Amino acid sequence: MSPAPFREAAPYRADPRSRAMTVCAALTLGLGAAALFLPAPYVVESPGPTFNTVGTVKNDSGGETPLIEIEGRTSYPTNGELDLTTVYVAGGPGSNMGFLEAVGAWLNPQDAVVPEEFVYPRGTTGEDVDEQNAAAMTSSQEAAVAAALRELEIPFTEELSVAELVEGSPAAGSLQVGDALVRVDGTDIDGIDTLRTQLQDSAGEAVEVGFRRDGVEQSASITPEQGENGNYQLGIFLATSFEFPFEVTIALDNVGGPSAGMMFALGIVDRLTPEQLTGGKHFAGTGTIDSAGNIGAIGGIQQKMVGASDAGAQFFLAPADNCGEVVGNIPDGLGVVRVATLDEARSAVQALASGTNPADLPQCTAG
Repeated sequence: MSPAPFREAAPYRADPRSRAMTVCAALTLGLGAAALFLPAPYVVESPGPTFNTVGTVKNDSGGETPLIEIEGRTSYPTNGELDLTTVYVAGGPGSNMGFLEAVGAWLNPQDAVVPEEFVYPRGTTGEDVDEQNAAAMTSSQEAAVAAALRELEIPFTEELSVAELVEGSPAAGSLQVGDALVRVDGTDIDGIDTLRTQLQDSAGEAVEVGFRRDGVEQSASITPEQGENGNYQLGIFLATSFEFPFEVTIALDNVGGPSAGMMFALGIVDRLTPEQLTGGKHFAGTGTIDSAGNIGAIGGIQQKMVGASDAGAQFFLAPADNCGEVVGNIPDGLGVVRVATLDEARSAVQALASGTNPADLPQCTAG
């Protein structure tokens, strides 16, 4: 038998669909691997530390310094805790947050993950954020001192001046940047509330605004316009300067933003009154404050309530304007009370210190 002829193996013909699937799988794996190392355009907010405004903080020499120090007026020892609360922020301008970190935060119910552009305007740099936070903290501290002194009926001087005019504003052509506002319709302006009240009382009619420019007092008739919130406005941004009868120093580094204002003000009130405000109990809270004592909304309140609970707080003071985020997110065992002014916050602390049930004080409700 003659040997069978040698036959060369036929060439392998690949299925085009298989090749496409292989290429797609490789691309998917490559992109997935790359995503693990690429920065994610999100910001993660998580519970941060708390600081007792009537307690102490470490100083540069390793010792302890009162967080609030008062010079030039009698102050009193305190007990208990009035904690300001903070939020850790990961991501944002000047920092990179990896994809895995963002995914991990999504899976953590204590964290909030939001698109970066919702928190920082486009083009904002890390330096911008630092400067804005530092300026907001300084402004918050000054407003807190003013609000506390007004609550305690201690006189001080407050001056409002024009920081900027809104384009096409009612005040354009009458007021200039740097003008100090002195009176409205014959009523001396001793704070932002006086200005707001006079403008509201005008009901849109022209008001006579007295101002000081280069040391010379002048006046102009200006017709306020009603804003989207229903308030009558001159169309200006205000700068505020204060002259206090004694010195209040707040020693707190590496914390920025305006949200500690209410707790600073409560701490100052506690230090300036012989009675101990807290009754030895552990309070925490958050909220911006203006010189008239109005408490405003802040960001990250869910994380701040968690941080307060983790620090052992029994009670939490929440801005009324944040109630929509409070309902359904209160940690177990934390009594939360709704407040809109410094007077309400002070009254709530006094009531809770004396044994009042938090449920018997103003609460955040659904809807």
